[in-house]
Amino acid sequence: MATKMTANGVSTTIAPGQEQYEKFRYCGRVSIQYDYRTTDGELFSCCAPTLKACRAKRDEWMQERG
Repeated sequence: MATKMTANGVSTTIAPGQEQYEKFRYCGRVSIQYDYRTTDGELFSCCAPTLKACRAKRDEWMQERG
């Protein structure tokens, strides 16, 4: 599967505070691949059925980081 979000297996989400996502279909299901780069440069990545669910996971992860 070709993706615009990676180059040679590495996320292309490089700017701090940047998010990117794309929809894909796997085994008949639609999912969202989501990447977010924090302002201090750490990368968060997940898959979920909706963009809203991805952002909720990101927000939970950010809260856990402190």
